[in-house]
Amino acid sequence: MIKKRGFLFVLTAILAFNLVGCGSTSNGESSSKKKSLVVYSNSVSDGRGEWLKKKAAENGFDIQIVDGGGGEIANRLVAEKNNPIADVIFGLNTMEFVNLKNQELLEQHKPAWASQVTEGLNDTDGYYHSIVKQAILLIYNSELYDENTAPKDWTDLWKNKEFHSKYSAPKSLGGGTNRAVIAGILVRYQDPNGEYGISEEGWKEIGEFFKYGYYLPEGEDFYANLANGKSPIGPMWSSGIATREKDFGVKAGIVKPQIGVPYVVEQVAIIKGSKKFEAAKEFVDWFGSAEVQTEWSMEFSSMPANEEALKNTSQDIKDLEKSLSQQEIDWSFVAKNINQWAEKIELELLP
Repeated sequence: MIKKRGFLFVLTAILAFNLVGCGSTSNGESSSKKKSLVVYSNSVSDGRGEWLKKKAAENGFDIQIVDGGGGEIANRLVAEKNNPIADVIFGLNTMEFVNLKNQELLEQHKPAWASQVTEGLNDTDGYYHSIVKQAILLIYNSELYDENTAPKDWTDLWKNKEFHSKYSAPKSLGGGTNRAVIAGILVRYQDPNGEYGISEEGWKEIGEFFKYGYYLPEGEDFYANLANGKSPIGPMWSSGIATREKDFGVKAGIVKPQIGVPYVVEQVAIIKGSKKFEAAKEFVDWFGSAEVQTEWSMEFSSMPANEEALKNTSQDIKDLEKSLSQQEIDWSFVAKNINQWAEKIELELLP
């Protein structure tokens, strides 16, 4: 499954490059009347990509979207550093953007809406800016568990035999959600003398997490298994719940650990070396605006980082945000170590 997605990502990137290079649209007409951009993102599933292309076209942009996991996209940008294909990137979380900034892959730009974003979320140097706050949640089938019988924290998954093989565990750590999950566990065991900043106990605990999880075979879907009870517990990003509840007819319960839940912040930025810098600036100014982010939130149940958009979004989103406490995580520490953590887990701890 992962190999197929990687192939699709590369193929899509090639197609996007060819489309932009040809300067034509699918109906054969010149795209010169609209500002043509290549946009990389890991946040265009569940109809987001189609919606964004349509809305962007209505506002003078002809965008080609390249979809992939957060880690895949970050690696591709590094590989393309000397000959960039992308003009804009959005959806990856802060720890990925910190690394992209440190590798000098981003251009500075302060969007018109930057001051409307919750203080402390934007990059202080102006290389990336926040659009969506995403809570990384542990959820369960509420027909099979309630607040008393469900896990109280991630650690219950491997410490309580009742949950062994009942929770979905990641087979790959290329995606932002899975990386946030392991970060939320490992940062509890920080040790400056430990391997990659984590104590021996921490590595033992994360090993137990992977040991007792359920791994989806190719062709199975986590939410389908959540609904049918095959693996009724697992991780999900907050804005992905509403759509799947409708699609699969299951109400998800949310685990609310005392330590809080990891929050990742999706960012947007312009790629260094883009030959369409002015058009990219206009797109970022439009996409992150309160008006567009309100529409994005209403359509896809996201939590806007733009406080003006948050005021205008649905009450359900406001209520969810108020009901969750945020886990304190040093994302700079995570960004520094996440690649080594992922490599160690994939080489030594995955079954």
